[in-house]
Amino acid sequence: MARTGGDEFLLLITDICNPADTAVVATKIIAELDKSVLIRGAEVHTSASIGISVYPTDGADADSLVAHADEAMYFAKQHGRNAFQFFSPGMSVFSRERLDLERDLRRALPMKQFELHYQPKMDVATGRMTSVEALLRWRHPTRGLVGPMEFIPLAEETGLMFSIGEWVLNEACRQARQWQLDGQPFLRVAVNISPMHFRQPKFLDIVRSALAVHDLEPRFLEIELTETTVMDHAETSVQILEELSRMGVIVSIDDFGTGYSSMSYLRRFPIDKLKIDRSFINDLTTSSDAASIVKAIISLAHSLRLKVVAEGVETADQLQQLRDLGCDQFQGFYRSAAVLPGEIEKFIRLAADAGKLSEQTSSGETQSKLAVLRQR
Repeated sequence: MARTGGDEFLLLITDICNPADTAVVATKIIAELDKSVLIRGAEVHTSASIGISVYPTDGADADSLVAHADEAMYFAKQHGRNAFQFFSPGMSVFSRERLDLERDLRRALPMKQFELHYQPKMDVATGRMTSVEALLRWRHPTRGLVGPMEFIPLAEETGLMFSIGEWVLNEACRQARQWQLDGQPFLRVAVNISPMHFRQPKFLDIVRSALAVHDLEPRFLEIELTETTVMDHAETSVQILEELSRMGVIVSIDDFGTGYSSMSYLRRFPIDKLKIDRSFINDLTTSSDAASIVKAIISLAHSLRLKVVAEGVETADQLQQLRDLGCDQFQGFYRSAAVLPGEIEKFIRLAADAGKLSEQTSSGETQSKLAVLRQR
């Protein structure tokens, strides 16, 4: 038996005489889980939706059997829950393309098909590259380069995001340290963390391990989280963010203005940066409302001693208006799309020739809020 992530489990039954034997096991599982349990004085009930696939009728390999059991499980969910369902070729819960994509996604990490691309973050006032954001891509053997919007939701749904998220964090730390060892300027690398990855109990241990294994100082790692992620279970989020900040890791709120839009957590949480959502930047030069929102976010952030990053900058006019408003950093197609590490290195060489390299130490360098307090 294995837990594949979230509330999904796989059970492999061998040496059965006929498929009906699995129905007996499924019935026993449902009956056991249906019993109430007491948790801190509260009576709690659980249920299970079980999908069953049988070798070799429903698949000749592990990927096919898991995918078909998954489809049967979703069929059971759609038809009342707390029941089991055998796989049938006539089921139409998922398209064949979706099942094929899930099968390939399960193979992507062990077959080393994932790669990180890096988008420069530029200092608005000086034009220097101060950090980069690591963005996940999947180089599929037949589909080519697959963007995250096509596979991240599926990875979260199937529980694969746990292992993928851990790989992204480790690879970003490895690359950041490798640039340092190669004599490149010390760039901070920002990593987007999914809600699922952030909520897992071992998240802080995974961060510590990634930093330690690759010998990277915490100040060169930036964790980006959405508003919704930090506001869900806010008290737990405070504890996790405080520990990250004490380590020296930079904490950034991504897509600011599109989530809860609650101002109270900006004061309560140890946050170092706000990223203005690209939807406001898109309309910055054409909508007075968008411009007012951007101005208000920058003013609010600076009053709380937070840095501000504008994402999705695509024109010189947008950049000039951000400069006029006092925005700290920007990223977007106007400067560069996300590129492979070799392209970042070329960019560094060009910046060196132009005298626009980020300095290794700077009085204006962003530092994690609680690490600064600890130093005082």
